[in-house]
Amino acid sequence: MDSPNNATTPALRDLERRFERLSALAEARHEEFRRLEGELHATRGFLALAPLAAERLEALSRDLFGEILDEIEAGMTQAIREILGQERRVASVRDVQRGRLAVAFHIEQDGCEEDILAGQGGSVANILSVSLRLLALSQLDPGHHRPFLVLDEQDCWLKPQLVPRFMGVIRAVAEKLGLQVLVISHHPLDLFAAEARRIFELTPSAAGAVVRALKEEPGERCAREG
Repeated sequence: MDSPNNATTPALRDLERRFERLSALAEARHEEFRRLEGELHATRGFLALAPLAAERLEALSRDLFGEILDEIEAGMTQAIREILGQERRVASVRDVQRGRLAVAFHIEQDGCEEDILAGQGGSVANILSVSLRLLALSQLDPGHHRPFLVLDEQDCWLKPQLVPRFMGVIRAVAEKLGLQVLVISHHPLDLFAAEARRIFELTPSAAGAVVRALKEEPGERCAREG
């Protein structure tokens, strides 16, 4: 017969093995707990900084947006003064709405604010509209967008004597930005002929329209006919 000590030895060894397994499992669980505790601490720290980071990013965006707007204001102010010949200033009101930067433009003259849509019978709105379109087009990737702009009667509200200045500003900006601009106008030819590289006259006909070239760059007709 086995002695009592011999009978209990297998059970003791089994308990020892189970203890070792449980100890290893407990150690692994403890390591996992410490890892998760560290992640939780880091996450709580990040969440605590998130509002501050959002405020900082908003401030940086506002500063950057402000610098861009300053340039836009200066450019449009120059355009208004060159075309209208008046000491007016384009100004903007900047705000953050629903997490997005928003801007509203107005005109200032002699310390008084003027509605853009009503200014000079619509002339101011036309000038600023062209300015913003040229600016937006200049920001596009030329690899994916053709630098081409159509202005349909943007000079309609301008007094005839202001049309040459208006066309001169458009040509100067277009050449500076490398843009091709097609301007449609009903003003007399002599008001913009000096600033246009090509001029075509469209006359209604029974077939639709007749196109006649009135002005072309030297050599263009030969190149086209050849």
